[in-house]
Amino acid sequence: MNSFVISGVKMFKPSGEVVTANIYVSGDKISKITQGEVAGANVIDGKNKFATPGLVNAHTHASMTLLRSYSDDKALMDWLQKDIWPIEDKMTRKDIYWGAALAAVEMIKSGTTAFADMYGPCMDEVAKVVDESGLRGSLSQGLIGIFDGDKRLVWNIELYKNFHGRADGRIQIMFGPHAIYTCPPDYLKKVVNEAAKLGAEIHMHMNETKTEIDDCIKNYGKRPFEVVAETGLLDLGFLAAHCVHLSDEEIEIIKAKKVRVAHNPGSNMKLASGICPVTKLLSKGVTVALGTDGASSNNNLDMLEEMRLAALLAKVDTLNPLAVPAAQALQMATENGAKALNLANVGRLEEGCKADIVLWDMCSVEWQPNYNPVSLLVYSANSSAADTVIVDGKILMQGRELKTLDEEKILAEFTACANRLTKN
Repeated sequence: MNSFVISGVKMFKPSGEVVTANIYVSGDKISKITQGEVAGANVIDGKNKFATPGLVNAHTHASMTLLRSYSDDKALMDWLQKDIWPIEDKMTRKDIYWGAALAAVEMIKSGTTAFADMYGPCMDEVAKVVDESGLRGSLSQGLIGIFDGDKRLVWNIELYKNFHGRADGRIQIMFGPHAIYTCPPDYLKKVVNEAAKLGAEIHMHMNETKTEIDDCIKNYGKRPFEVVAETGLLDLGFLAAHCVHLSDEEIEIIKAKKVRVAHNPGSNMKLASGICPVTKLLSKGVTVALGTDGASSNNNLDMLEEMRLAALLAKVDTLNPLAVPAAQALQMATENGAKALNLANVGRLEEGCKADIVLWDMCSVEWQPNYNPVSLLVYSANSSAADTVIVDGKILMQGRELKTLDEEKILAEFTACANRLTKN
């Protein structure tokens, strides 16, 4: 059983304040937090480190690392239909595995400890990567109702039965209807029936573009959240990615149904989708987490960057410098992310919680002077400051050295897959 103490480290408390403390880890949990001197074996020196809960990427497509920089600077539907979907059709089981493996390396090295992933087919390969890497993964099969819808639904059912709760509970399985424009209401009702039988929750793209809204109104006479609510999908536990264009009525639906929102500022800006009304949602008590989206639309999996963008974008959107302060941005990336993925006792540094911890090295120049570690992390730091990453009490990286993954091998295999996919 893992047992160690992180001594004399500055830590981010759930209240938002920063204190210097010793964090004791026993098994997969934080067993106690104390002040004062520490002596003995199994001590990790926390001097010049800042401890936060592990970052949670609440919406991504891990294996899309294979398509990073493949197609950029295009409108969403052109990008999807002309470039992304055709090359995704060529992906093999091997591609999905090595794409996700590289994503796992990138996430660990930038302080992410949990992620919500929607992709497919072959999501069992992503589950293998979660198991081997030590990360947490909430995985869902991408369901396209207008193409192989029934087959994909069977895949999601099998994924749930084979992997939900595996890897000591680090793997959770959700159902992943892609979007209202690929999953008509009748198909969504099928998803409701199957997910409800298993007790599975839902992860879905919602209200990402104005075109999506206009087409939904044209086809169904209602906005996306109104249509989806009528199918019963929101009653199962719902993680909604993007939520850029929301009416006041839809915000009330989100609040009433306890929908959790994954805000993706980087991707939404790059694709010119718009700005999620974060401050409105937060004022209603909605859980708003952060996600990177896939590495082909972001183009990285850097959650520090998403924190910074989320804080800055909210300020410029509302013309209010007090909108989403640094501590709230960090909370969105940690505690709110854990809530968004429905992870119990994750996302906070307090006794009894899971030991998902990141130690950030505060020695580099961008951390000087060290007046406020929270502000420095959100507004100044680079993700390379992630020094040590711990999940479930297991050290995945220490001193920037990966402990569970072979980065050199993964990069070689990944490169071979990428070269084959893009070869004319």
